[in-house]
Amino acid sequence: MISSVFAGIGEYSIFIGKSLARVPALSKRYPEFLIQFKRIGFDSLFLIALTAAFTGLVTALQAVYQSKGYIPLNLLSVLIGKSTMIELAPVLTALVLTGKVGASIAAEIGTMRVSEQIDALKSMNINPYEFLYMPRIVAGMIAFPLITVFANAIGIICAWYFSWLRYGIHYFTFFNNMRSYFEPSDLWGGLAKSFVFGFIITTFACFHGNRCYGGAEGVGRATTLTVVYSAVAILVMDFIVAWVLFGV
Repeated sequence: MISSVFAGIGEYSIFIGKSLARVPALSKRYPEFLIQFKRIGFDSLFLIALTAAFTGLVTALQAVYQSKGYIPLNLLSVLIGKSTMIELAPVLTALVLTGKVGASIAAEIGTMRVSEQIDALKSMNINPYEFLYMPRIVAGMIAFPLITVFANAIGIICAWYFSWLRYGIHYFTFFNNMRSYFEPSDLWGGLAKSFVFGFIITTFACFHGNRCYGGAEGVGRATTLTVVYSAVAILVMDFIVAWVLFGV
């Protein structure tokens, strides 16, 4: 059991090394990168907007409930802004995209593996690490922070709108107090997390898809492993990155 765990970690590390070693060839594979960037980023905007909107609404509701009697309402935006930028937007965005992006990549590459399309690429002297894996990994590392910025904006705007409707907090009061207590590390910390999450999800998806075997059952297994392992790794790395950035 322990030996298989270490063997899997070793295979994953070798896979990452081979994929990142092909980054200098990104200019040659720029069309594939753009396709994956659109699939990961642009095609996910509606789902992320919906998720971020209700995250902002429930954050505003819970912030008032949990801080009632302790924090004045005019400082509500400070709590909402920091919690959204540092924690909620990056983590929830990553968890949602694990099911959408991670599962999609794993199923796509897994199907190519069991149908021998990857072997066909090799027979045509096309490196799958350069053509398939590297563009997806780089696209995820770039797209995830941008999607997180979008989620921050949607979540905070929806939180203000709810605060205005429910508690009568004027937009000037809301955003001026948020700006007064804003620290650049609040934003950059969340973006650093999303960068790591994008790397984790895409590498896990490509890795498990590449190891797929056993036909349709194997594709389902690879997809399940990608979603489960990515979700767990996101929560683990969320603590580790937060500790490095804010706890030391």
